[in-house]
Amino acid sequence: MELRKEFAAPCGLYCGVCGIRIAHENNDNNFKERLAPIYGLTAADIRCHGCLSDEPFVMCKICKIKTCTREKGYEGCHECSDFPCRHVDEFPISVGKRVILRSIPAWRDLKTEAWMEAEEKRYECPQCGYKLFRGAKRCRQCKEAVDLD
Repeated sequence: MELRKEFAAPCGLYCGVCGIRIAHENNDNNFKERLAPIYGLTAADIRCHGCLSDEPFVMCKICKIKTCTREKGYEGCHECSDFPCRHVDEFPISVGKRVILRSIPAWRDLKTEAWMEAEEKRYECPQCGYKLFRGAKRCRQCKEAVDLD
């Protein structure tokens, strides 16, 4: 498995398992249509190559957490003694906030490469091994209910 540094979002929402990025990479228009209303966007806006890439998701371009870590010269929140801060407290998507609060301490403990590998492994269906995305409620392959976040 190739770990891509542009997927190491400073907030701890690892892009390798992000539905936005997966829908864009797979050109999955049905998935894009389902994701768009969550963000108040159109399906055409559902595009991303990773938070730290040259083409991040529109919401990641204006992310207060990303701006804060850059201003402090940090790779991510895992390096900040103020975590969790008001930016995390005010994160607008509840599942994202829950994942951030779980993920950042793990990133601190594991360091970047091992943390990325752990996130990849976490988002595999426990029944069939199919690759899932953050926020998935059911495996698209075997249809089993999942609760990975």
